[in-house]
Amino acid sequence: MEMIQYNRFTAHLLLLSLILVVPLAVATDVKYCDKQGEYDVKVQGVEISPNPIARGQPATFSIAATTGAAIDGGKLVIEVSYFGWHIHSETHDLCDETSCPVSTGDFVVSHSQVLPGYTPPGPYSLKMKMFDANKRELTCIGFDFSIGFASSVSDS
Repeated sequence: MEMIQYNRFTAHLLLLSLILVVPLAVATDVKYCDKQGEYDVKVQGVEISPNPIARGQPATFSIAATTGAAIDGGKLVIEVSYFGWHIHSETHDLCDETSCPVSTGDFVVSHSQVLPGYTPPGPYSLKMKMFDANKRELTCIGFDFSIGFASSVSDS
């Protein structure tokens, strides 16, 4: 009888630890472009939803960051690589991706996009630079993400 209770307790403990650990697996490792650089905006992490990204479905990149000075506006420059080959660049107004002005402290930059159904599955790398309204670089980060094989859109 004690062995059955011990096994149930162990199973519940294992289930609880999986519930607590799985959400952490959604966060993506971020690297600064210049490891020695002192950026004004510090990035705390990136969450990608869904992960892996599904072709033809909305994907959201949420970047948690902090700043020591208010930011009135600026640009985000995004470069995407596939197996190391540069394949796409885009520029966004910072105020379209977060609330402006950005106050001192924590903030989130969030970008959503639907990738076409014909987007090749596999590993991708994203590099994001943030500039203020005076074109001064506030941060530069890179991270990897994957696009899954599943697609809800016909590849025709």
